[in-house]
Amino acid sequence: MKGPNPTMRDESLPHLVDKTPAELCQGLDLGDVARGLLGEDLSLRQYLGQLVAQEEFPDAARFWSRALPKREAVWWACLCARSAMAEGTPRPQLAALEAAEAWCADPSEENRRNAMAASEAAELGTPGGCAAAAAFWSGGSLAPPDLPVVPPADDLTAHGVAGSVMLAAVRSEPEKAPEKYKRFFEQGVAVAEGKARWREAAVVAPEAKPEPTSPGRTAAATRPVINWD
Repeated sequence: MKGPNPTMRDESLPHLVDKTPAELCQGLDLGDVARGLLGEDLSLRQYLGQLVAQEEFPDAARFWSRALPKREAVWWACLCARSAMAEGTPRPQLAALEAAEAWCADPSEENRRNAMAASEAAELGTPGGCAAAAAFWSGGSLAPPDLPVVPPADDLTAHGVAGSVMLAAVRSEPEKAPEKYKRFFEQGVAVAEGKARWREAAVVAPEAKPEPTSPGRTAAATRPVINWD
């Protein structure tokens, strides 16, 4: 008789897809350690924990980007990319991250397409650019609105998220990448737990006036706020 699905054993992680590690890793070019662990009866959290403990960080990033639902995965990328934004980061890179954050707060078609424009300006070799591309790849069409629909491959968002996380780990001080990766995966688990969430976009009534933004207000002050409670 088939045993219980490993993904259903840890109710403390409600924001995970309902698949096993082996199912999620199909098609991934994993290293020997990651492939060997797939033969064990591990939950998603346990599989991630084993990869992190053995410092198989790129494989762990590729795996967790698939374990999270797309919106949560992009938000995880945003958290990691935000931590890599040093003073003096070029504006296009910040704008791409903000576009990805905006899509997480309100995953509308307009925000999805805005994310792609921002990603192209920042380029895919940056954490923010990858995060924004991951948002664009979450659904809809890859083609312009006036052309026939070209749906993205289902794993494209995970690809962009993993790229964003890995770039954020080595963007600066690459010698500290292991400790940054471990912090990133702690954040990734918090996203799965529902403790690290975006703030939903506020709905403004037609007669209401939006709060004015002062000239000195920074982008960091206006980005979605994480709820760690």
